[in-house]
Amino acid sequence: MKYIFQSFSTLLLLFLFVSLPIIFSEKNLILSAAEINVGSLLDRRAALEKELQDYENQIKDLNNVIQDKQNQSASLQRDIDVLKAKVAKYKLGIKSLDIQIANLQGGIVEQTALVSSLLKKIDNEESSLKELVKKYYELGDTPLVEIILGYNNLSDFFKNIDSLDSLQEGIQNSLMEIKESKTNAEEKIDVLQVKKAEQLQLKTIQNLEKKRLEEATNEEQQILKVTKGEEARYQKVLTERKKEAAKIRSQLFLLNGSTAIPFEKAIEYANLAYAKTGVRQAFILGIITEESNLGENVGRGDWKTDLSNPKCEKQRTAFVGITDELGLNPDLMPVSKKAWYGNCGGAMGPAQFIPTTWNLYKSAISNVTGNRPPNPWDPKDAFVASALLLKDNGAVRNGREGERQAALKYLAGSNWKKPAYSFYADDVLQFADRYQEQINFLSQS
Repeated sequence: MKYIFQSFSTLLLLFLFVSLPIIFSEKNLILSAAEINVGSLLDRRAALEKELQDYENQIKDLNNVIQDKQNQSASLQRDIDVLKAKVAKYKLGIKSLDIQIANLQGGIVEQTALVSSLLKKIDNEESSLKELVKKYYELGDTPLVEIILGYNNLSDFFKNIDSLDSLQEGIQNSLMEIKESKTNAEEKIDVLQVKKAEQLQLKTIQNLEKKRLEEATNEEQQILKVTKGEEARYQKVLTERKKEAAKIRSQLFLLNGSTAIPFEKAIEYANLAYAKTGVRQAFILGIITEESNLGENVGRGDWKTDLSNPKCEKQRTAFVGITDELGLNPDLMPVSKKAWYGNCGGAMGPAQFIPTTWNLYKSAISNVTGNRPPNPWDPKDAFVASALLLKDNGAVRNGREGERQAALKYLAGSNWKKPAYSFYADDVLQFADRYQEQINFLSQS
Protein backbone atom coordinates (compact mmCIF):
# COMPACT_ATOMS: atom_id res chain seq x y z
CA MET A 1 0.00 0.00 0.00
CA LYS A 2 2.92 2.34 0.76
CA TYR A 3 4.23 1.99 -2.79
CA ILE A 4 0.77 2.53 -4.23
CA PHE A 5 0.44 5.71 -2.20
CA GLN A 6 3.88 6.99 -3.24
CA SER A 7 2.97 6.53 -6.89
CA PHE A 8 -0.36 8.24 -6.32
CA SER A 9 1.22 11.17 -4.47
CA THR A 10 3.73 11.69 -7.28
CA LEU A 11 0.90 11.97 -9.81
CA LEU A 12 -0.98 14.27 -7.48
CA LEU A 13 1.95 16.65 -7.06
CA LEU A 14 2.55 16.61 -10.81
CA PHE A 15 -1.09 17.59 -11.38
CA LEU A 16 -0.90 20.44 -8.88
CA PHE A 17 2.40 21.90 -10.10
CA VAL A 18 1.59 21.63 -13.80
CA SER A 19 -2.07 22.65 -13.82
CA LEU A 20 -2.36 25.48 -11.33
CA PRO A 21 0.38 28.09 -12.15
CA ILE A 22 -1.79 29.62 -14.90
CA ILE A 23 -4.51 30.32 -12.39
CA PHE A 24 -2.37 31.66 -9.58
CA SER A 25 -0.44 33.98 -11.91
CA GLU A 26 -3.68 35.95 -12.33
CA LYS A 27 -3.99 36.78 -8.65
CA ASN A 28 -2.76 40.34 -9.25
CA LEU A 29 -6.09 40.92 -11.06
CA ILE A 30 -8.25 39.90 -8.15
CA LEU A 31 -10.76 41.90 -6.18
CA SER A 32 -12.81 40.40 -3.39
CA ALA A 33 -16.20 39.28 -4.63
CA ALA A 34 -17.66 40.65 -1.40
CA GLU A 35 -16.59 44.14 -2.49
CA ILE A 36 -18.77 43.98 -5.62
CA ASN A 37 -22.34 45.21 -5.37
CA VAL A 38 -23.88 43.27 -8.26
CA GLY A 39 -27.26 44.99 -7.99
CA SER A 40 -25.64 48.41 -8.16
CA LEU A 41 -23.61 47.33 -11.20
CA LEU A 42 -26.75 46.15 -13.02
CA ASP A 43 -28.59 49.38 -12.25
CA ARG A 44 -25.64 51.43 -13.43
CA ARG A 45 -25.36 49.38 -16.61
CA ALA A 46 -29.06 49.85 -17.41
CA ALA A 47 -28.71 53.61 -16.95
CA LEU A 48 -25.62 53.70 -19.18
CA GLU A 49 -27.35 51.66 -21.89
CA LYS A 50 -30.26 54.11 -21.92
CA GLU A 51 -27.87 57.07 -22.11
CA LEU A 52 -25.94 55.36 -24.89
CA GLN A 53 -29.12 54.82 -26.90
CA ASP A 54 -29.99 58.52 -26.52
CA TYR A 55 -26.55 59.51 -27.82
CA GLU A 56 -26.81 57.12 -30.75
CA ASN A 57 -30.19 58.59 -31.72
CA GLN A 58 -28.76 62.10 -31.55
CA ILE A 59 -25.75 61.08 -33.65
CA LYS A 60 -28.10 59.58 -36.25
CA ASP A 61 -30.07 62.85 -36.37
CA LEU A 62 -26.85 64.84 -36.78
CA ASN A 63 -25.72 62.57 -39.62
CA ASN A 64 -29.02 63.35 -41.38
CA VAL A 65 -28.49 67.07 -40.81
CA ILE A 66 -24.98 66.85 -42.23
CA GLN A 67 -26.19 64.95 -45.29
CA ASP A 68 -29.08 67.36 -45.91
CA LYS A 69 -26.80 70.36 -45.62
CA GLN A 70 -24.21 68.88 -47.94
CA ASN A 71 -26.89 68.42 -50.60
CA GLN A 72 -27.50 72.18 -50.57
CA SER A 73 -25.56 74.67 -52.68
CA ALA A 74 -22.24 75.73 -51.22
CA SER A 75 -22.54 78.74 -48.95
CA LEU A 76 -20.86 80.06 -45.85
CA GLN A 77 -23.87 79.31 -43.67
CA ARG A 78 -24.22 75.78 -45.05
CA ASP A 79 -20.60 74.88 -44.46
CA ILE A 80 -20.56 76.42 -40.98
CA ASP A 81 -23.74 74.47 -40.15
CA VAL A 82 -22.12 71.27 -41.41
CA LEU A 83 -19.02 71.83 -39.32
CA LYS A 84 -21.08 72.67 -36.23
CA ALA A 85 -23.08 69.46 -36.72
CA LYS A 86 -19.84 67.49 -37.09
CA VAL A 87 -18.42 69.04 -33.92
CA ALA A 88 -21.60 68.14 -32.03
CA LYS A 89 -21.56 64.61 -33.48
CA TYR A 90 -17.93 64.00 -32.53
CA LYS A 91 -18.59 65.22 -29.00
CA LEU A 92 -21.50 62.81 -28.72
CA GLY A 93 -19.36 60.06 -30.21
CA ILE A 94 -16.74 60.61 -27.54
CA LYS A 95 -19.43 60.51 -24.83
CA SER A 96 -20.91 57.31 -26.25
CA LEU A 97 -17.46 55.72 -26.26
CA ASP A 98 -17.07 56.80 -22.62
CA ILE A 99 -20.24 54.84 -21.86
CA GLN A 100 -19.14 51.77 -23.78
CA ILE A 101 -15.77 51.84 -22.01
CA ALA A 102 -17.56 52.20 -18.65
CA ASN A 103 -19.76 49.21 -19.52
CA LEU A 104 -16.71 47.16 -20.38
CA GLN A 105 -15.11 48.21 -17.11
CA GLY A 106 -18.20 46.94 -15.30
CA GLY A 107 -17.83 43.64 -17.12
CA ILE A 108 -14.17 43.51 -16.20
CA VAL A 109 -15.06 44.02 -12.53
CA GLU A 110 -17.64 41.23 -12.71
CA GLN A 111 -15.27 38.81 -14.40
CA THR A 112 -12.52 39.71 -11.92
CA ALA A 113 -14.89 38.93 -9.05
CA LEU A 114 -15.79 35.58 -10.61
CA VAL A 115 -12.14 34.68 -11.08
CA SER A 116 -11.51 35.72 -7.46
CA SER A 117 -14.22 33.40 -6.15
CA LEU A 118 -12.92 30.53 -8.27
CA LEU A 119 -9.38 31.03 -7.05
CA LYS A 120 -10.62 31.04 -3.45
CA LYS A 121 -12.46 27.82 -4.17
CA ILE A 122 -9.28 26.26 -5.55
CA ASP A 123 -7.35 27.43 -2.48
CA ASN A 124 -9.94 25.87 -0.17
CA GLU A 125 -10.01 22.63 -2.12
CA GLU A 126 -6.22 22.48 -2.18
CA SER A 127 -6.11 22.88 1.64
CA SER A 128 -8.70 20.13 2.07
CA LEU A 129 -6.79 17.94 -0.34
CA LYS A 130 -3.58 18.39 1.63
CA GLU A 131 -5.36 17.25 4.80
CA LEU A 132 -6.83 14.24 3.02
CA VAL A 133 -3.45 13.25 1.60
CA LYS A 134 -1.81 13.70 5.01
CA LYS A 135 -4.42 11.43 6.63
CA TYR A 136 -4.12 8.91 3.82
CA TYR A 137 -0.36 8.86 4.25
CA GLU A 138 -0.65 8.35 8.02
CA LEU A 139 -2.96 5.38 7.52
CA GLY A 140 -1.25 3.98 4.47
CA ASP A 141 2.30 4.15 5.87
CA THR A 142 1.51 1.93 8.86
CA PRO A 143 2.68 -1.73 8.37
CA LEU A 144 -0.13 -4.25 8.08
CA VAL A 145 1.14 -6.37 11.02
CA GLU A 146 1.29 -3.30 13.27
CA ILE A 147 -2.25 -2.32 12.30
CA ILE A 148 -3.58 -5.83 13.11
CA LEU A 149 -1.72 -6.02 16.42
CA GLY A 150 -2.96 -2.55 17.34
CA TYR A 151 -6.62 -3.52 17.33
CA ASN A 152 -8.47 -5.53 19.94
CA ASN A 153 -10.86 -6.93 17.37
CA LEU A 154 -10.93 -7.29 13.62
CA SER A 155 -14.07 -5.18 13.18
CA ASP A 156 -12.10 -2.04 14.20
CA PHE A 157 -9.40 -2.98 11.72
CA PHE A 158 -11.87 -3.29 8.85
CA LYS A 159 -13.44 0.05 9.82
CA ASN A 160 -10.02 1.60 9.36
CA ILE A 161 -9.70 -0.03 5.96
CA ASP A 162 -13.09 1.50 5.06
CA SER A 163 -11.72 4.88 6.17
CA LEU A 164 -8.84 4.46 3.73
CA ASP A 165 -11.29 3.76 0.91
CA SER A 166 -13.35 6.84 1.88
CA LEU A 167 -10.23 9.00 1.96
CA GLN A 168 -9.17 7.73 -1.46
CA GLU A 169 -12.62 8.59 -2.82
CA GLY A 170 -12.42 12.03 -1.17
CA ILE A 171 -9.04 12.69 -2.77
CA GLN A 172 -10.39 11.72 -6.18
CA ASN A 173 -13.42 13.98 -5.77
CA SER A 174 -11.24 16.85 -4.61
CA LEU A 175 -9.00 16.46 -7.66
CA MET A 176 -12.06 16.58 -9.91
CA GLU A 177 -13.30 19.72 -8.14
CA ILE A 178 -9.93 21.44 -8.56
CA LYS A 179 -9.81 20.50 -12.25
CA GLU A 180 -13.34 21.82 -12.85
CA SER A 181 -12.62 25.06 -10.95
CA LYS A 182 -9.40 25.50 -12.91
CA THR A 183 -11.23 25.12 -16.23
CA ASN A 184 -13.91 27.59 -15.17
CA ALA A 185 -11.32 30.10 -13.97
CA GLU A 186 -9.39 29.86 -17.25
CA GLU A 187 -12.58 30.51 -19.21
CA LYS A 188 -13.37 33.57 -17.08
CA ILE A 189 -9.81 34.85 -17.49
CA ASP A 190 -10.12 34.50 -21.29
CA VAL A 191 -13.33 36.56 -21.21
CA LEU A 192 -11.62 39.10 -18.97
CA GLN A 193 -8.67 39.50 -21.34
CA VAL A 194 -10.99 39.96 -24.33
CA LYS A 195 -12.89 42.69 -22.50
CA LYS A 196 -9.64 44.44 -21.59
CA ALA A 197 -8.43 44.30 -25.20
CA GLU A 198 -11.73 45.69 -26.48
CA GLN A 199 -11.58 48.47 -23.91
CA LEU A 200 -8.11 49.49 -25.09
CA GLN A 201 -9.24 49.49 -28.71
CA LEU A 202 -12.27 51.64 -27.92
CA LYS A 203 -9.91 54.14 -26.36
CA THR A 204 -7.95 54.14 -29.63
CA ILE A 205 -11.17 54.85 -31.51
CA GLN A 206 -11.96 57.61 -29.03
CA ASN A 207 -8.62 59.25 -29.77
CA LEU A 208 -9.53 59.19 -33.48
CA GLU A 209 -12.86 60.89 -32.70
CA LYS A 210 -11.04 63.55 -30.67
CA LYS A 211 -8.75 64.16 -33.63
CA ARG A 212 -11.77 64.55 -35.93
CA LEU A 213 -13.32 66.98 -33.44
CA GLU A 214 -10.17 69.07 -33.37
CA GLU A 215 -9.96 69.12 -37.18
CA ALA A 216 -13.60 70.18 -37.59
CA THR A 217 -13.27 72.90 -34.92
CA ASN A 218 -10.09 74.26 -36.50
CA GLU A 219 -11.68 74.26 -39.97
CA GLU A 220 -14.68 76.20 -38.69
CA GLN A 221 -12.44 78.76 -36.99
CA GLN A 222 -10.27 79.10 -40.10
CA ILE A 223 -13.27 79.72 -42.38
CA LEU A 224 -14.60 82.42 -40.08
CA LYS A 225 -11.17 83.97 -39.79
CA VAL A 226 -10.71 84.19 -43.57
CA THR A 227 -14.24 85.31 -44.45
CA LYS A 228 -15.00 87.37 -41.34
CA GLY A 229 -18.48 85.90 -41.58
CA GLU A 230 -19.26 87.43 -44.98
CA GLU A 231 -20.85 85.33 -47.73
CA ALA A 232 -19.19 87.28 -50.55
CA ARG A 233 -15.75 86.66 -49.11
CA TYR A 234 -16.52 82.96 -48.75
CA GLN A 235 -17.68 82.59 -52.35
CA LYS A 236 -14.44 84.24 -53.42
CA VAL A 237 -12.49 81.69 -51.38
CA LEU A 238 -14.43 78.85 -53.05
CA THR A 239 -13.70 80.28 -56.49
CA GLU A 240 -10.00 80.46 -55.70
CA ARG A 241 -10.02 76.87 -54.50
CA LYS A 242 -11.62 75.68 -57.71
CA LYS A 243 -8.71 77.13 -59.64
CA GLU A 244 -6.35 74.74 -57.88
CA ALA A 245 -7.13 71.63 -59.90
CA ALA A 246 -3.45 70.89 -60.46
CA LYS A 247 -2.84 71.05 -56.72
CA ILE A 248 -5.71 68.63 -56.06
CA ARG A 249 -4.41 66.19 -58.64
CA SER A 250 -0.91 66.17 -57.20
CA GLN A 251 -1.82 66.07 -53.51
CA LEU A 252 -0.69 62.86 -51.87
CA PHE A 253 -3.17 60.12 -51.12
CA LEU A 254 -1.81 58.36 -48.03
CA LEU A 255 -1.82 54.58 -47.88
CA ASN A 256 -1.29 52.05 -45.12
CA GLY A 257 1.55 49.66 -45.87
CA SER A 258 2.46 51.31 -49.19
CA THR A 259 4.04 54.50 -50.46
CA ALA A 260 1.65 57.45 -50.88
CA ILE A 261 0.47 58.11 -54.45
CA PRO A 262 -0.80 61.28 -56.19
CA PHE A 263 -4.55 61.81 -55.80
CA GLU A 264 -4.95 61.62 -59.59
CA LYS A 265 -3.39 58.13 -59.55
CA ALA A 266 -5.75 57.11 -56.73
CA ILE A 267 -8.72 58.21 -58.85
CA GLU A 268 -7.34 56.21 -61.78
CA TYR A 269 -7.25 53.03 -59.69
CA ALA A 270 -10.68 53.79 -58.22
CA ASN A 271 -12.08 54.27 -61.75
CA LEU A 272 -10.70 50.89 -62.79
CA ALA A 273 -12.29 49.24 -59.74
CA TYR A 274 -15.60 51.04 -60.37
CA ALA A 275 -15.70 49.88 -63.99
CA LYS A 276 -15.45 46.24 -62.89
CA THR A 277 -17.58 46.32 -59.73
CA GLY A 278 -19.89 49.34 -59.81
CA VAL A 279 -18.64 50.48 -56.38
CA ARG A 280 -18.50 54.29 -56.27
CA GLN A 281 -14.98 55.69 -56.67
CA ALA A 282 -15.25 58.16 -53.80
CA PHE A 283 -16.51 55.40 -51.51
CA ILE A 284 -13.48 53.23 -52.35
CA LEU A 285 -11.20 56.17 -51.56
CA GLY A 286 -13.06 56.68 -48.28
CA ILE A 287 -12.52 53.06 -47.25
CA ILE A 288 -8.82 53.14 -48.11
CA THR A 289 -8.37 56.41 -46.20
CA GLU A 290 -10.13 55.12 -43.07
CA GLU A 291 -8.13 51.88 -43.17
CA SER A 292 -4.91 53.91 -43.36
CA ASN A 293 -6.01 56.07 -40.43
CA LEU A 294 -6.83 53.01 -38.33
CA GLY A 295 -3.56 51.36 -39.26
CA GLU A 296 -1.66 54.49 -38.26
CA ASN A 297 -3.36 54.63 -34.86
CA VAL A 298 -3.28 50.91 -34.10
CA GLY A 299 0.36 50.76 -35.08
CA ARG A 300 2.60 48.53 -37.13
CA GLY A 301 2.53 44.83 -36.38
CA ASP A 302 4.89 41.93 -36.93
CA TRP A 303 3.53 38.79 -38.53
CA LYS A 304 5.40 36.49 -36.15
CA THR A 305 3.91 38.28 -33.15
CA ASP A 306 0.46 39.25 -34.38
CA LEU A 307 -0.20 35.86 -35.96
CA SER A 308 1.23 33.91 -33.02
CA ASN A 309 -2.14 32.93 -31.55
CA PRO A 310 -2.76 29.19 -32.16
CA LYS A 311 -6.05 30.20 -33.78
CA CYS A 312 -4.04 32.07 -36.44
CA GLU A 313 -2.28 29.05 -37.92
CA LYS A 314 -4.19 29.31 -41.22
CA GLN A 315 -3.38 33.03 -41.43
CA ARG A 316 0.32 32.39 -40.79
CA THR A 317 0.43 29.72 -43.48
CA ALA A 318 -1.42 31.95 -45.95
CA PHE A 319 0.81 34.95 -45.19
CA VAL A 320 4.01 33.00 -45.76
CA GLY A 321 2.51 31.57 -48.97
CA ILE A 322 1.59 35.02 -50.29
CA THR A 323 5.02 36.53 -49.61
CA ASP A 324 6.80 33.45 -50.98
CA GLU A 325 4.76 33.58 -54.20
CA LEU A 326 5.67 37.25 -54.60
CA GLY A 327 9.35 36.63 -53.81
CA LEU A 328 9.16 38.88 -50.73
CA ASN A 329 10.77 38.49 -47.32
CA PRO A 330 7.84 38.08 -44.88
CA ASP A 331 9.88 39.67 -42.08
CA LEU A 332 10.16 42.91 -44.06
CA MET A 333 6.52 43.27 -45.11
CA PRO A 334 4.38 45.65 -43.02
CA VAL A 335 1.21 44.30 -41.44
CA SER A 336 -1.23 45.62 -38.86
CA LYS A 337 -1.40 44.62 -35.22
CA LYS A 338 -4.21 42.45 -33.95
CA ALA A 339 -7.43 44.45 -33.85
CA TRP A 340 -10.06 44.30 -31.12
CA TYR A 341 -12.59 42.53 -33.34
CA GLY A 342 -10.49 39.47 -34.20
CA ASN A 343 -8.03 36.90 -32.91
CA CYS A 344 -5.36 37.70 -35.46
CA GLY A 345 -3.42 40.65 -36.77
CA GLY A 346 -1.51 40.56 -40.03
CA ALA A 347 -3.83 42.68 -42.21
CA MET A 348 -1.90 43.60 -45.35
CA GLY A 349 -1.50 46.72 -47.47
CA PRO A 350 -3.84 49.63 -48.24
CA ALA A 351 -6.97 47.45 -48.35
CA GLN A 352 -6.03 45.75 -45.05
CA PHE A 353 -6.99 42.22 -46.13
CA ILE A 354 -6.14 39.34 -43.83
CA PRO A 355 -4.13 36.64 -45.66
CA THR A 356 -6.87 34.00 -46.07
CA THR A 357 -9.35 36.59 -47.39
CA TRP A 358 -6.75 37.84 -49.88
CA ASN A 359 -6.33 34.30 -51.17
CA LEU A 360 -10.08 34.06 -51.73
CA TYR A 361 -9.99 37.13 -54.00
CA LYS A 362 -6.63 36.59 -55.72
CA SER A 363 -8.03 35.24 -58.97
CA ALA A 364 -10.69 37.95 -59.26
CA ILE A 365 -8.11 40.67 -58.56
CA SER A 366 -5.78 39.31 -61.24
CA ASN A 367 -8.62 39.23 -63.77
CA VAL A 368 -9.02 43.00 -63.34
CA THR A 369 -5.44 44.23 -62.86
CA GLY A 370 -3.57 41.61 -64.89
CA ASN A 371 -1.08 41.13 -62.07
CA ARG A 372 -0.40 37.43 -61.51
CA PRO A 373 -0.04 36.97 -58.63
CA PRO A 374 -1.60 40.14 -57.25
CA ASN A 375 0.25 41.98 -54.49
CA PRO A 376 -1.67 43.21 -51.41
CA TRP A 377 0.89 46.00 -50.93
CA ASP A 378 0.44 47.25 -54.50
CA PRO A 379 -2.09 50.14 -54.56
CA LYS A 380 -3.71 49.07 -57.83
CA ASP A 381 -4.33 45.52 -56.63
CA ALA A 382 -5.43 46.81 -53.22
CA PHE A 383 -8.03 49.21 -54.69
CA VAL A 384 -9.54 46.46 -56.81
CA ALA A 385 -9.54 44.02 -53.88
CA SER A 386 -11.32 46.56 -51.71
CA ALA A 387 -13.98 47.18 -54.36
CA LEU A 388 -14.59 43.46 -54.89
CA LEU A 389 -15.14 42.89 -51.17
CA LEU A 390 -17.33 45.99 -50.85
CA LYS A 391 -19.48 44.79 -53.73
CA ASP A 392 -19.92 41.41 -52.05
CA ASN A 393 -20.87 43.27 -48.86
CA GLY A 394 -23.70 45.08 -50.68
CA ALA A 395 -22.11 48.45 -51.52
CA VAL A 396 -23.90 48.73 -54.87
CA ARG A 397 -27.35 48.12 -53.38
CA ASN A 398 -29.60 50.50 -51.44
CA GLY A 399 -27.58 53.65 -52.10
CA ARG A 400 -25.93 55.31 -49.11
CA GLU A 401 -27.38 52.84 -46.60
CA GLY A 402 -25.94 49.98 -48.64
CA GLU A 403 -22.55 51.67 -48.59
CA ARG A 404 -22.82 52.19 -44.85
CA GLN A 405 -23.51 48.50 -44.19
CA ALA A 406 -20.78 47.44 -46.61
CA ALA A 407 -18.28 49.62 -44.74
CA LEU A 408 -19.26 48.13 -41.38
CA LYS A 409 -18.99 44.59 -42.74
CA TYR A 410 -15.60 45.49 -44.21
CA LEU A 411 -14.46 46.36 -40.70
CA ALA A 412 -16.17 43.80 -38.49
CA GLY A 413 -17.72 41.04 -40.59
CA SER A 414 -20.62 39.39 -38.80
CA ASN A 415 -20.25 41.85 -35.88
CA TRP A 416 -21.06 44.84 -38.10
CA LYS A 417 -24.22 45.77 -36.16
CA LYS A 418 -22.33 46.59 -32.95
CA PRO A 419 -22.89 50.27 -32.06
CA ALA A 420 -19.22 50.66 -31.13
CA TYR A 421 -18.27 50.34 -34.80
CA SER A 422 -20.65 53.00 -36.18
CA PHE A 423 -17.82 55.56 -36.12
CA TYR A 424 -16.15 53.65 -38.96
CA ALA A 425 -19.02 53.97 -41.44
CA ASP A 426 -19.55 57.63 -40.47
CA ASP A 427 -15.89 58.42 -41.15
CA VAL A 428 -15.84 56.49 -44.44
CA LEU A 429 -18.93 58.28 -45.77
CA GLN A 430 -17.61 61.69 -44.75
CA PHE A 431 -14.32 60.99 -46.51
CA ALA A 432 -16.31 59.79 -49.52
CA ASP A 433 -18.33 63.03 -49.59
CA ARG A 434 -15.15 65.09 -49.56
CA TYR A 435 -13.58 63.01 -52.32
CA GLN A 436 -16.78 63.16 -54.38
CA GLU A 437 -16.59 66.97 -54.37
CA GLN A 438 -12.98 66.82 -55.55
CA ILE A 439 -13.75 64.22 -58.21
CA ASN A 440 -16.72 66.30 -59.48
CA PHE A 441 -14.55 69.41 -59.65
CA LEU A 442 -11.72 67.66 -61.48
CA SER A 443 -14.14 66.19 -64.01
CA GLN A 444 -15.38 69.72 -64.82
CA SER A 445 -11.98 71.37 -65.01
